[in-house]
Amino acid sequence: MKSGLAFLVAPLAFLGVVAACPFALAISVDRLNDQEIALLTSTVKALDPLVAQRKKAGTAPLLTFEELYAPLTEGQRAFLGQIRGLDPSSTGGSNRKLPAPDPKTEFIRLDTQYLPRQAAEAYQRMMTALETDLGKRLLVESGYRSPAYQLYLFIFYMPKHDYSIRETNRFVALPGFSEHGSPQRQAIDFITPQGISGEDRPEEFEELQEYGWLLARAHEFGFYLSYPRGGPSAFEPWHWHYEAVE
Repeated sequence: MKSGLAFLVAPLAFLGVVAACPFALAISVDRLNDQEIALLTSTVKALDPLVAQRKKAGTAPLLTFEELYAPLTEGQRAFLGQIRGLDPSSTGGSNRKLPAPDPKTEFIRLDTQYLPRQAAEAYQRMMTALETDLGKRLLVESGYRSPAYQLYLFIFYMPKHDYSIRETNRFVALPGFSEHGSPQRQAIDFITPQGISGEDRPEEFEELQEYGWLLARAHEFGFYLSYPRGGPSAFEPWHWHYEAVE
């Protein structure tokens, strides 16, 4: 009789755990279910004031996990934990784990963006050469992004991709897998002073004279195209990463 009671109680206890923590089961990778969408929406809404404040101060890219989790409920933190713990090999994204930023890394601020000193100095040299050759410059639309800020951006862009983790991961890397968050392979997303970035129409950036120049000369300064046309990831002509020149 005792063993039979235990047999009945165990499933009920399990159901109680699931009810208390709705993300004890695997998150829906192809498309969030209604409950997950509601939690994502509330999480982004709860983070909006913090991110807006940090953007105004120009420090959003340096956001820490401690700061990111501070305004959230336990359920919202658990939801972010599910996203943060995803294996990109199951979502179609890059599964190359990149080195975490060294706390001692020195960042140079460029308007509202940040680059590690070595990458920033290489970028400035490259822009001097670009101006000499074409009389034009490219601006840094996005430089260093902390893993915490990368996590925020991932959930922020999910509605644009119909709440699909798999589809979002084609365009936005998971935290720990983004070149933007690894100073050893620091990425830069370029944009023209006129606002052409190619994010919505890659061919628009691809047609730029500046893009042709990057293809021909960027390697001289240690910059390489990360996602070329025809590769396993979506084509991103604006996204280049830095590798220290020996």
